[in-house]
This record gives sequence, structure tokens and C-alpha cells, in this order.
Amino acid sequence: MSGRAVARPAGVLAPNAPLQENVDDGPTWEIGEYEVHALARFEIEARVLSAERYRFDREAGLSPIDLALGWGPMSSNAVIDTLDISQGGRFFHWWSSEPMINAGEIQRHSANMHMVPIDSAARETLFDARAGSLVHVKGWLVEAKSKDGWRWRSSLSRGDSGAGACELVLVEDIRLE
Repeated sequence: MSGRAVARPAGVLAPNAPLQENVDDGPTWEIGEYEVHALARFEIEARVLSAERYRFDREAGLSPIDLALGWGPMSSNAVIDTLDISQGGRFFHWWSSEPMINAGEIQRHSANMHMVPIDSAARETLFDARAGSLVHVKGWLVEAKSKDGWRWRSSLSRGDSGAGACELVLVEDIRLE
């Protein structure tokens, strides 16, 4: 994962909201020590605002990288260039003294997503993501559990914020531009 951002032309580069189809009885996977259960079918085309690798927290064995993603106005240079964006502690943060759009629009058009690669190819592609990359992800919003009672559940809303508001995405297919 390189720290150098990918330059992009002006305009909204990922105009559409993520697609989500909630499921009542989705598939289940065993990933390492975790049982992972699908909550919703999920697909997103977005701009990577920031990428953060994790190696040492409990979740790193399941989700080794978080992507802060933006779509709609949050995929436009004009908006992004007015923001200071960072990630840490499994959260995505932004700050601006003069944002081009209001905080509610930023919240509805961006999210920190904990990415769970289904295989080594998805993992390698995720590690290639960097700020400015355009990403197309297909997979599932999931809940992960371990035998000791630990649980991590995806948000199912793009309008929430704070603890529990991030998406936990099982990545079946990913493409970067």
C-alpha cells in the first residue's frame, strides 16, 4: 500500500450510492477463527479517501485493512480538497474550516469500511488501494463471531456515525482503477 495519492480529474467520479439487499438467511463462512454470517448483499463503486492497514488489533486477522470511501459529492476533488481526512483506531475522521458541503452530506456520502478479504487475491488488491483509487467492491455486509463470545457486526445504514457505524464488508470481488 503506497502513501502516494492517485491524481483524478475534476467532477464526481463515483456518482451512485452503494447497493444493499438485506437477507434473512444469508450464507456463512469460516474465516480463520471466526464464523462470518451474511446480513446483506453489498456492492459499491467509490473513491478511496484513505486506506489504513491493521496488524496488531484483534480484528486484524479478519480485517487487515479499512478503506474510507466516498461516493456522490465525496468522490469529487472540489469537495475532498476542502477536507483533511485521516484514519486511526478503526475510525475515519475529517475536518475542515470551510467544507464545500455540510456535515450531513459528508456523513451520507462516505464511510469507513472494515474490509474482510475472502481470499489472497482480494487481500492483495485491497493492499494496493490508496487515496484517489477508484474501487468497485462486490460482497456482503456481515457479522463475525468467535467461540469466546466476541462479536463484530456491520452497520446496515449509510447515515449513521460513531461507534458501530462502520460497515464490515466480506470482499468477494474487487477492482481498482
